[in-house]
Amino acid sequence: MGEIPGFGATNANAMTTPADIETVTGLTEDEAAKRLATLGYNELPSSKSRGTSRIILEVIQEPMFILLVASGLVYFVLGDLAEAAMLSGFVVLIIAITVYQEGKTERALLALKNLSSPRALVIRGGEQRRIPGREVVNGDMLILSEGDRVPADGILRFANNITVDESLLTGESVPVRKVAADTGTPDTDIEGHPGGDDQPVVYSGTLVVQGQGLLEVRSTGTRTEMGKIGIVLESVERDATPLKREISRIVRVIAVAALSLCAVIVLFYGFIRADWINGLLAGITLAMAILPEEFPVVLTVFLALGAWRISRKNVLTRQVPAIETLGSATVLAVDKTGTLTKNVMAVQAFFSRGTHCTHDPAGTNSVPDVCHEVAEYAILACKKDPFDPMEKALLQLGAGDFGKTEHIHTNWELVQEYPLSPALLAMSNVWRSPNGSEYVIAAKGAPEAITDLCHLAPPEVQALAGHIDAMAAEGLRVLGVARASFSLSDLPVGQHAFTFEFLGLVGFADPVRPSVADAVGDCYAAGMRVIMITGDYPLTATHIARQIGLANPDMCITGAELAGMSEEALRQQIRTVTIFARVIPEQKLRIVNAAKATGAVVAMTGDGVNDAPALKAADIGIAMGGRGTDVAREAASLVLVDDNFTSIVAAVRLGRRIFDNIKKAFAYIISVHAPIAGMSLFPVFFDLPLVLLPVHIVFLELIIDPACSIVFESEEEEPDVMTRPPRKAGEGLFTRQTLVLSLVQGVVVLAFVLVVYTGALARGFSEPEVRTLTFTTIVVANLSLILTNRSWSGTILSSLRSPNRALWWVVTGTIACLLLVLFVPALQALFLFGAVPMPALILSAVAGIAGIAWFEVYKAVTNGRRC
Repeated sequence: MGEIPGFGATNANAMTTPADIETVTGLTEDEAAKRLATLGYNELPSSKSRGTSRIILEVIQEPMFILLVASGLVYFVLGDLAEAAMLSGFVVLIIAITVYQEGKTERALLALKNLSSPRALVIRGGEQRRIPGREVVNGDMLILSEGDRVPADGILRFANNITVDESLLTGESVPVRKVAADTGTPDTDIEGHPGGDDQPVVYSGTLVVQGQGLLEVRSTGTRTEMGKIGIVLESVERDATPLKREISRIVRVIAVAALSLCAVIVLFYGFIRADWINGLLAGITLAMAILPEEFPVVLTVFLALGAWRISRKNVLTRQVPAIETLGSATVLAVDKTGTLTKNVMAVQAFFSRGTHCTHDPAGTNSVPDVCHEVAEYAILACKKDPFDPMEKALLQLGAGDFGKTEHIHTNWELVQEYPLSPALLAMSNVWRSPNGSEYVIAAKGAPEAITDLCHLAPPEVQALAGHIDAMAAEGLRVLGVARASFSLSDLPVGQHAFTFEFLGLVGFADPVRPSVADAVGDCYAAGMRVIMITGDYPLTATHIARQIGLANPDMCITGAELAGMSEEALRQQIRTVTIFARVIPEQKLRIVNAAKATGAVVAMTGDGVNDAPALKAADIGIAMGGRGTDVAREAASLVLVDDNFTSIVAAVRLGRRIFDNIKKAFAYIISVHAPIAGMSLFPVFFDLPLVLLPVHIVFLELIIDPACSIVFESEEEEPDVMTRPPRKAGEGLFTRQTLVLSLVQGVVVLAFVLVVYTGALARGFSEPEVRTLTFTTIVVANLSLILTNRSWSGTILSSLRSPNRALWWVVTGTIACLLLVLFVPALQALFLFGAVPMPALILSAVAGIAGIAWFEVYKAVTNGRRC
């Protein structure tokens, strides 16, 4: 076998290889092929990419979409080709919008995914070779180096100062130390779990940030720790959204009522008047007036266009109904690492010469003068091109304004490295300056290891411990820094041979995203509770909670406490506790389910594999698109492309706006159908001339359909959209007050229409003239209902200040069409209208406007309180 670089390296310019590693031969190609055929590829099952045909199939399987198609078929069978064609047009439009939006989402997610399988360096037949990670099998010997993504679970047979980032599994951003397994310990006795230092087990999906190792694979694919999370994910099912269930119920009730009334009208006309033809005509008209084809149009179009709108804010929608559910979220369960924080370490504080200093990257001097020496030697103790996040943070410090000082030595030569080891958790670099005769040694590591190197007296160690504890209480990871010099020609074997001087401490933190505190405040203003769920330590979690303004930051439950807690106790605690620390993935899922059991609507954010089951179980799963894993994105309902936490607030705002606008559209639909249905029934029961015929209903639908599907969808949010609490769990689209006000609007308009209708009959107008005046009143009342329902908290005059281009297209188009059918002779004949005096026509239009005047007064008197 060729040399394995990096094992046992001590000299900066040379690498050595232990002799016993040379004897490793690994599997033969035949053995590997047999195991691959038996166990399958080393990959996790993922949801297949949805093509156009699959998306269309999903759309046409929706119950409300089926109702829309069925309504169109009914009209086609009844001979109303215009209405059938219009509904068919909506069918095509809905499919086109949904295919475009969801296809765009799938393509974006595919772009986020790493299409090439990670490569693995294996030893097979005594030779090193690179193979796709999916071809790794049990028993393979893998060579791990800094920067490698581990392709499978396994046991370290050799290890050289190796540390691994397991944040995808644990939520902790600090790498953990790994050691080689004892040669005398059977594999069956080697157990491990993600997180914790000095374990020999390394897990699939984790990242080697320092050192090298030789890994023997023992689990691949679904048998890895990551695969087990995928199995949990498969067992979690999403519930249908409350809105979807409610609309399905409303549609069924109205459809049954419409068909029943249609039958009654036909039978009434046939048996009472012995006029089956006009009875069938009246029945068709009534069915066309009442059948709720707008309901599925509104829901589907609103959510499809909502997904398009939210995508413009860098939020992809994988589950469209989640948009409206997000507006009703009462609990936001947040993963700390990578969601609230950046998932990168940064220098936060120093301690030197008895002084605590804060690092301010935005300041004129980011490192205070008293801490210059600590920063200088901490940087000198780093690798030149590190993977370790704390070393990256120190080098970033040198790249700032501190890098312009004399404390950065770019021309020094690195002579030798003394790596960190389990026996001494410190590392040292030996440097030589171009003009210097002495070696300069910089050391950093665990504070206790550095104090040991410096041979500090017990009183000094005890005094220093207080400063270390103070920094740890701020949620910081603390490293000690020391320096030494050496003039002999031969460098010693170990670090203890140097005479070190203790310089100070450096504190690191995973910094909070800049906009998180404001976003959390917006969530509270919107009546949403925020809960932090993390695999990190309680002290760190509590400190982060204080930084972002989380309520009750001192109330924390650990994973160990959670394990011994009953479901009932957890449901009680989750009402007030805001921090869950040191939790494992199964516990995250349990926390989400407990919150849901209290009646909360739960939105869960996360980016790691460990978040996927909870993301799928939550009412709304929100994954990070940039830093998030494929598993998390596929489990989520929404994906934040830019990983910007504030996008959640924008999504909540949009979700509430969509629900409000759906509510307005449905209220308009109910109110506008009342006068239409009433004028279809009234002449029948009182043996009066029919006013509305199918052609008139088609004209009215040409106003109603774009109004409810485009005008109301385009409405801006209400002023209090983010300052009111979420709607109560279980609260339907129509509260009693909303339904009553909608019906009252329609009934009052019907009353004014009846006044015009009966008044025209009483004054001796002919049937075509009566139809003309009555229809004009209905059309104007229709437009008035659109205007008044734009806002239930402001008057028409105030809402006119809010731009809505679609509204004016509908209004001007309707008025133009109305004038054409009133005054163009050919259209007059088609609509069975007659010429009427202008004063009578104006009076009928005024009656249409007057029908909604009471609601404007009601809104003004109630001072804009929500209905």
